[in-house]
Amino acid sequence: MSMWTTWPSREALDREGRSAGRQVVGRGIRAILLGVAVWAITTRTHLPGWQTALALIGLVAAAGAVWLFFRLTLRHLLWPSLAVVLALLGGAVACQALGATVAASVLMCGSAMISIQRLPLAAGAPLAGAALLDFALMGRGDGWLVSLLTVLGLCLLGYTARLDAEARGNTQRLLVQERAARAAEAETAALAERARIAREIHDVLAHSLSAQTVHLEATRLLIERGADRDLVLERVVAARRMAREGLAETRQALSALRGDMSPVEEFLRELVSSEGARLEVRGKPRGLPAEAGLAVRRVAQEAMTNVRKHAPGARVELRLEYRPAEVELEFRDFGGQGAVDNSLGESGSGYGLLGMRERAELLGGALDAGPVEEGFVVRLRVPA
Repeated sequence: MSMWTTWPSREALDREGRSAGRQVVGRGIRAILLGVAVWAITTRTHLPGWQTALALIGLVAAAGAVWLFFRLTLRHLLWPSLAVVLALLGGAVACQALGATVAASVLMCGSAMISIQRLPLAAGAPLAGAALLDFALMGRGDGWLVSLLTVLGLCLLGYTARLDAEARGNTQRLLVQERAARAAEAETAALAERARIAREIHDVLAHSLSAQTVHLEATRLLIERGADRDLVLERVVAARRMAREGLAETRQALSALRGDMSPVEEFLRELVSSEGARLEVRGKPRGLPAEAGLAVRRVAQEAMTNVRKHAPGARVELRLEYRPAEVELEFRDFGGQGAVDNSLGESGSGYGLLGMRERAELLGGALDAGPVEEGFVVRLRVPA
């Protein structure tokens, strides 16, 4: 039932989605029909001059009515559209009475086709039926079979045009939806890339600046206590070394964003050598995806930063294990000279730990962190 009462979609009725070639063909057909009607009025009728002029004015008015009908149906205005079609049919009857049968046929057939094509079928079909019945009766001298075939052909042509317009409208809607989806996808990708860059900046700066802060604070305390010059100088040199390492890490982060990174094992060996830690590699080494390798690097850096903060001087061991479908990094410290702050692992309130967990979960992995019998352990697993 909805098929009979539903309007064609606005995309189907609008010309915006039509190709240039289709629009040229449509305008050409309308121009030919108008020319045939003018020719019929001026050469095939025997009317006085003023009546011929009146008929031509009426034909121009009919063309304007068709234009108005297209605008009204585009806005889905039913009753004004019906009034325009009835006016066209009235003009066709007037042309028939004046003997302009060709012009009358053009108006009748045109009214029938545009009614089927652009109106709800419940309204357009009766109008088209009345117009084509009048056309068939007007041409009854050609025989009932010819009239019947002509009427059926016109009905089929109008309905085919309606289906073609609907298909084009559906294509236009899908195209608009696809463009919107692509725009949303591009925006999502841009936001994801911004989040990735933000994580890289945080991880690099947190690792580098926090280490420098520790050494500089120690330097301040040594100076206030009047410590030996060599001790102060040692801390200053360490802070400078951390600054250089931070610069190198920043460059590595930029390389990572470009997808150009050194092997994970090489990075971890450099990290443990600078901190006096120990690295164990299990399984058969292989190249890791860029995101997985970056996660391992950043988790190792963040965990090492936490050791400097909460367990200075602690013995540190790293284990990198290659598994068939994933890679695991275990970072463990065995307690430092000062008190170990295990609240970070218990509550998960530390921004660094949250960042590590977020990085792992985005890759479909997991991160566990918490106190053990002696010290603290961070364990990362990511697909690779």
